[in-house]
Amino acid sequence: MKQAIRDFSKQLKFSPKIENKKGLARKKKFIVCGMGGSHLAADLIKIYNPGFDLKVHHDYGLPQVPGKIKDYLIIISSYSGNTEEAIDGFNRAVSKKLSVAAVSIGGKLLDLARKHKKPYIQIPDTGIEPRSALGFSCVCLLKIMGQEKAILEIKKTADAIDVKNLEKQGKALSQRLKSFIPIIYTSVKNEPIGYNWKIRFNETGKIPCFNNTLPEINHNEMVGFDREGKSRNLSNKFYFIFLKDKTDHKRNLLRMSITQDIYQEKGLKTEIIELKEKSVWDKIFSSLLLADWAAYYTAQVYELQAQETAIITKFKNIIKDKGGFL
Repeated sequence: MKQAIRDFSKQLKFSPKIENKKGLARKKKFIVCGMGGSHLAADLIKIYNPGFDLKVHHDYGLPQVPGKIKDYLIIISSYSGNTEEAIDGFNRAVSKKLSVAAVSIGGKLLDLARKHKKPYIQIPDTGIEPRSALGFSCVCLLKIMGQEKAILEIKKTADAIDVKNLEKQGKALSQRLKSFIPIIYTSVKNEPIGYNWKIRFNETGKIPCFNNTLPEINHNEMVGFDREGKSRNLSNKFYFIFLKDKTDHKRNLLRMSITQDIYQEKGLKTEIIELKEKSVWDKIFSSLLLADWAAYYTAQVYELQAQETAIITKFKNIIKDKGGFL
């Protein structure tokens, strides 16, 4: 896991190749079907281009969309290639004769893509976890979508990321978080970044973590941390991290500052972390590498194995015994 984080920048320089390229339908609308780490890249692409017609689906089957689903290119993303929800989506798309492509390291998904002569990209199998392969997934999805400009921008970002400094910052953050449950707050446009932070603390750090957005929390969630009466001690274990982006709406920046002040007045632990401004991709990947390091060292704080996800493996084994095609 440690080496995977250190080598992350190499993923951003990967040049994906589309197999069965003649069958790739060129569309302006996209659906990405994937679970867990296999849909995180699609979420981030929406930050890069908020106006992009991209719908992320993390469930069985296919989503309901405005207009006709045949106008969309359906991209099935499954890192292992054996995720049953993703395979169900692939089979639905094929049965409905829709435009479909696949992204995976292999498994049943690529077997099906080859069988049905559908376009696909094979991600390098380096033995890392799906959440650690975010760079690979991002450039592969962009390649299928025909977003060559974005891929070039990502490659430029690879050399700008200061991995050693981010490791130092992440390790220090893990010490501040000791004995606390992180809650990550962002603006709505950066919600995928906040969600990625949550996932890293859950899977790599092996601790509870939650995320939400401003201004929404100012209309409901913050009341839960008012710390009044007999419920006062319920908030003692939370540590609030505000991911500040100077390009956010000025009123949301004000809301973030006021919210932090009120929480501190209530005796709650808070911290503001500023997102980088060089480029959108630098902002995204530098922030997520900081989260990777913080989560990695959080696992060390609690003497846990950062890479393994034993509870998910147990769940998969149980549900496999109940039928399905994991």
